[in-house]
Amino acid sequence: KAMKKLVAVIPVRAGSQRVKDKNIRAFAGKSLLEHKIETVKQLPVEDIIVNTDSEEAIEIAKREGISYHRREPYYASSECSNSEFHHYLAQVTPAENILVAQVTAPLIKKESYLQAIDEFMQSDCDSLMSVRVLKEFIWYQGEPLNYSRDHMPNSQDLPEYVVPTFGLVIVKRDAMLENRSYIGKNPLFYKITQEEAIDIDTQLDFEFAEFMYQKTFSPLENI
Repeated sequence: KAMKKLVAVIPVRAGSQRVKDKNIRAFAGKSLLEHKIETVKQLPVEDIIVNTDSEEAIEIAKREGISYHRREPYYASSECSNSEFHHYLAQVTPAENILVAQVTAPLIKKESYLQAIDEFMQSDCDSLMSVRVLKEFIWYQGEPLNYSRDHMPNSQDLPEYVVPTFGLVIVKRDAMLENRSYIGKNPLFYKITQEEAIDIDTQLDFEFAEFMYQKTFSPLENI
């Protein structure tokens, strides 16, 4: 059986460390998971798989008419490192290329996904990762890291670092298996906007993301 070319995986953990049930609780009218499914259904993927240890998330997947993979408990635990999880996700996802759509990044626009898929398919990279640009004064162990004490530049003249946001990921399955990571040996870094880079980790993030989501995606008459 031929591997499907591009499959979307939506990873959802039942337990959440900081924000209780963040993936399935109400967020701007429906759960983060339902919002993400709605976006991903508009993309040119051959299958959508919710990878989860949450029975509620499985129920949502069934209701939405998409696939699910019941995650083994270890891979949903905090003992499991990112490297182990990325390797596992590649193992259980039958596809040449895997698009990982994080529910905790609800502000990534459909257009960004479409453009990223396009760029990935046309390039010879083995992975694409959304990044935000970091231009700030950074200190480490009592010393400035990205400028010198005797010459403090204007902030716009600082070197431009990029920070992986993990919100939008496309990776060749083989590269994911080999590198045990979403980021391969030949990655393409895809810059997203400050809004799209919002990632929900804390209660404050949740409320701020919901506020920005309603501001960005609500029909005009609701504003």
